[in-house]
Amino acid sequence: MNHVLFDVPTKIETERLILRMPMPGDGEAVNQAIKASHSELKPWLGFAQEVPSVEETETNTREAHAKFITREALRYLIFCKETDGFIGSTGFHNVDWNVPKFEIGYWIDSRQSGHGYMREAVGRLTELALNELQGRRVEIRCESDNYKSRKIPEQLGYELEGILKNEDLSVDGKRVTDTCIYAKVKSFRTSNRPDITC
Repeated sequence: MNHVLFDVPTKIETERLILRMPMPGDGEAVNQAIKASHSELKPWLGFAQEVPSVEETETNTREAHAKFITREALRYLIFCKETDGFIGSTGFHNVDWNVPKFEIGYWIDSRQSGHGYMREAVGRLTELALNELQGRRVEIRCESDNYKSRKIPEQLGYELEGILKNEDLSVDGKRVTDTCIYAKVKSFRTSNRPDITC
């Protein structure tokens, strides 16, 4: 089946959060969060090397909307149920529908950190990947020095499968970094063929 036809929810709810597909007009709220969190995001994320304009963030958000429709990548924006305020972003990138397998990425508005919101959101996405989307593998990759990011998979019971030494460059291109690979996998039983005797 063409992966564009896969049924993927555009909106997901948890106890405290709403995760939904990016929509036109979301760029301003996302941009405000990036600006407020720039110093915390810059060491780890390419898009935060410079403070983007609202127009640039709106463009990126609309591109994410288009990729969600084509199932190329599945970004979700995170909102607080109680306040309807934007909290951060998560989602699946590096999707391989043939396996299927997914890699989860995430960032949070630093003003919203410390409440367990991202753990709650990523935990729900993990369930979505392994259950509703029939995934066999879910990965979270991050720099070994990004201890805040590493806490998420560790708290959710992901296995640290390995640390790739000198695997990448830092986002500013100034140093070589190590990459942690965390994963959850799910095995599916295949029907055994009956033995045939001649």
